[in-house]
Amino acid sequence: MSEATTTDFTSFKIHEKDTGSSDVQVALLTKRINDLTQHLATHQKDHSTRRGLLQMVARRRKLLDYLKLTANERYLNLLKSLGLRR
Repeated sequence: MSEATTTDFTSFKIHEKDTGSSDVQVALLTKRINDLTQHLATHQKDHSTRRGLLQMVARRRKLLDYLKLTANERYLNLLKSLGLRR
């Protein structure tokens, strides 16, 4: 991962060495989803990428559902900071 990628997600970490919490995973998935959405805007017939995108969206949705059940305040802060609708 590049320096620019890692600095974007420091605000979502729960502690200093946090790399696997739901917050960080959702932030990483959101970045990848946004990148793939831009890719698919120019490559409409790339169906394998579209399938991968849909899988990532489903994985992010599951993580957000889990976060909503376990830590509602972190869930709301995450939605607000990433600009996600719900």
